[in-house]
Amino acid sequence: MYPDQWMEYLELIEQAREEWQGRVDVRLGLECDFLPGLEPFLEKQIGSASLNHVLGSVHPQIGEYRRRYYTGDAIAYQRSYFEHLAQAAETGLFDTLAHPDLVKNVFPNEWQIERVMADIERALDRIAATGTAMEVNTSGLLKVIPELNPGRTILEKMHARGIPVVLGADAHVPERVAATYEDTLDLLEQIGYSHINFFLNRERQTIAIDTARSSLRA
Repeated sequence: MYPDQWMEYLELIEQAREEWQGRVDVRLGLECDFLPGLEPFLEKQIGSASLNHVLGSVHPQIGEYRRRYYTGDAIAYQRSYFEHLAQAAETGLFDTLAHPDLVKNVFPNEWQIERVMADIERALDRIAATGTAMEVNTSGLLKVIPELNPGRTILEKMHARGIPVVLGADAHVPERVAATYEDTLDLLEQIGYSHINFFLNRERQTIAIDTARSSLRA
């Protein structure tokens, strides 16, 4: 979505809310691209509407990000990504960090998590200190490296730091709404999580995994 489409987006959400009233609870949310230096613009945009959930995303595959930060060294690029993920949390602008570890799919042949593990752990320490949630995005199963974003290793380190998790499917088509959520809930339980989260009026709501699983089967 381009900035000049913002008002159109708000109008479409309002139309959908009115059309589906009593059948589907339509809520206004926003996923924001984060780049260092964009904070004033993002703060203004986020403050211009009554949002339920604001996700912050670092998208290392897009041209602008790559032009700024890729110098020909894929490992340095991965390190920059996790640094920026931590910076995004520290802005205080976002409720949740979307699809963490997305960078592994940019240069998949160069992804060896142990080479950047120290950077990941430093980023997670900083994120945990902010209280920002992190998304478990099931669309990662469809990418070049077919695993959740983030994968199990990072999820385990998130759990060790008490970082709350939010489920997402990046459902760009109706058929992918809540895709593979049951399997993901099972994995989160194996790791040690007992609850997941969602947001209403930008306030984090926590529900038991068993409750979430029951709602999927209803």
